Amino acid sequence: MAARRTAAAGSGGDTESSSLDAFVPLDELMPWSVRPLRTGRAWVSGPDPVALRARWERLAGADAAEQERLFTPTRSRTPHTSVAALPGQSTGTARFARDPGPCPDPVRILHGPYDEQWLLPDHRLIDAARPELWRVADGQQLFAVEHSSAPEDAGPALSVTALLPDGHSPAGRPGRIRPLHRRPGGTEPNLAPGLLDLLRGRLGGSGGAEPDAFTAEAVLAWVLAAARPSATGVLVPLPADGAVWSQGVALGRELLRLQSRGARGGERPRLPGGRRPYVRAALPARPTELSYDADEETLMVGDGRISPVPPEAWEFTVGGVRVLELWFGRRAAAAAGRGPDGAAGDGLDAVGARGWPREWTSELLELITVLALLDGTAGPRKELRAALGAGPLIGPAELRAAGVLPVPASARRPASVLGHQEEGPEGQFALL
Repeated sequence: MAARRTAAAGSGGDTESSSLDAFVPLDELMPWSVRPLRTGRAWVSGPDPVALRARWERLAGADAAEQERLFTPTRSRTPHTSVAALPGQSTGTARFARDPGPCPDPVRILHGPYDEQWLLPDHRLIDAARPELWRVADGQQLFAVEHSSAPEDAGPALSVTALLPDGHSPAGRPGRIRPLHRRPGGTEPNLAPGLLDLLRGRLGGSGGAEPDAFTAEAVLAWVLAAARPSATGVLVPLPADGAVWSQGVALGRELLRLQSRGARGGERPRLPGGRRPYVRAALPARPTELSYDADEETLMVGDGRISPVPPEAWEFTVGGVRVLELWFGRRAAAAAGRGPDGAAGDGLDAVGARGWPREWTSELLELITVLALLDGTAGPRKELRAALGAGPLIGPAELRAAGVLPVPASARRPASVLGHQEEGPEGQFALL
């Protein structure tokens, strides 16, 4: 959405107010939010699913004393904890020490912004897995993930993913996770009640906005294009002009396509011919250094070479942290059998290390592409900021007068999923 040098979208003024007072907190527009996942142990997730399976087998086959050590117990989870299965996952619910069962298939997750990793989806291994998120994670769901801002950080305020996000923040303070839909199957939008009707009534006849510009996904697209970070959370300007709304929704849909990387039948991101990054020299099995040559537009991964890599992709930051460096650091540690913090140890982090698999190179090429294309939207985002600064906004006062705000307390809680059966601890069933 922006490289480090680029301002965040939605920073223009308005006739209702020249300050942020006319912006609406995202917490009011998408009221149901969930705290980030807390695994409690680093070894349950990582960039390599093969390593995760090896760790499971090592843990499941260990004797009692060794299993206790390798598990890294916490107050919430030990090998003797019995908990319910995660929604949608057919993992064991008996105590791990007694009956670990077969290794579950690792699931793809978004680990912080733009880093797709894997997770062992066993509730017995995860301190706070946030079952309410798993319950609504399906092929129709999208998740907005807030980024905590760092001083002088002009990076994006949030990202959107079709994967289950863990909410990790490179800036240290994790943000909230906001599902687009409150129920499985893409039903019941997680929006302030009455918001869509108000937007349709105010903007539907203004500027020729199309009917599909007033859906839950259209609102999410607008938020992605226009939101800006602040010290109090993510803020969103809502325009009073239908043409500006349509402009922002179109931009947001392109940003959503890029960030979701072709999920839900979309086109995978590709740079134009001649600008696509390629491997010019093979990457080593265990690279330890990453550097960039701006003159040659070359990313150097140890002795490996990738080019062309636009400077905008190399400089792209979130929370004050360069995305490519963070992505590489996690994989370099995993390739060498070290923990996510780079420290060596004798626990499960070192199990299954197999160097730098080919899949990581493909993922790196795609990440470079995504970051470059996101930075390429700087022009349309600047135009949107200018349009927002030139016209009035629909501010909190108007939303309160229309009865959209304040949102009812029920909108901030998970929806009941009647008739949804899930396995509870020790094989018992619960009806939610």
